[in-house]
Amino acid sequence: MSSQGLAAFLRRRREELRPEDVPAEATLPPGRRARRTPGLRREEVAALAQVSVSYYERLEQARAPRPSPQVLAALARALHLTEAERDHLARLAGQVLPSENGGAPEHVPEDARQLLGRLDGIPAYIVNDRQDIVAWNAAAAALITDFSRLAPDERNVTRLSTRFRATLCTGAPGSESDFSQQAAAQLRAASVRHPTDNVLAELVNEFAAHDPDFASSWRNHTVRPTPSVRKHLRHPTVGELEIDRHILGLPGSDFSLVMYTAEVGSPSAAALKGL
Repeated sequence: MSSQGLAAFLRRRREELRPEDVPAEATLPPGRRARRTPGLRREEVAALAQVSVSYYERLEQARAPRPSPQVLAALARALHLTEAERDHLARLAGQVLPSENGGAPEHVPEDARQLLGRLDGIPAYIVNDRQDIVAWNAAAAALITDFSRLAPDERNVTRLSTRFRATLCTGAPGSESDFSQQAAAQLRAASVRHPTDNVLAELVNEFAAHDPDFASSWRNHTVRPTPSVRKHLRHPTVGELEIDRHILGLPGSDFSLVMYTAEVGSPSAAALKGL
């Protein structure tokens, strides 16, 4: 159980939930003081989850014993957690065993490699929990870089984004910020699945030091998945591209498939085909 992590996660989610987000049929206890922040009070979350105020306060202070699955389910309902956040909450509370190998998986399932090869003309690659690119197709290499010429530790999505940001990104508002938030959410969830992965911890520190958006999202304990992010790139051969980056988790594994597509009939779609 990660008491400090659980406390910080509960605190962040409580602060993000506004009184108007609470269903009308759920009655909040009367406030004893003026509300100074938009988030719910601790006693309000305790009432919604039907636990004592003192127990919930101890949870947020990292002083409470491990909550039961029933209490976690009640807290998840009270805080309106998504499915990904529920899973993250359970792992923080020690209700789900972390990965046995302690680190990110290395062996890519053969069916995943076959799928990658069948995505003809669609840039795609497979990443592990550290966001290391462990397999890719020719279209991805043409769009981004020749991954085979990079050292294994350089084939990391966030590292490559930092490296190529000045030359590939056009600076469209929100594009790289959304990507950084997406990366932080993925690595935050992975850090709970692999709590003893020192390489992953070093990556997080590295990215947070170089990317303010990543650092902010990491501090906010964001784990909500962002399956699609729009990116604006300047490719040296085909010019400006407006493409969508999609992430699909591969069932039964800790790998994800990342694909880049463009709107049908758009100049970017034609340019991707030209690659």
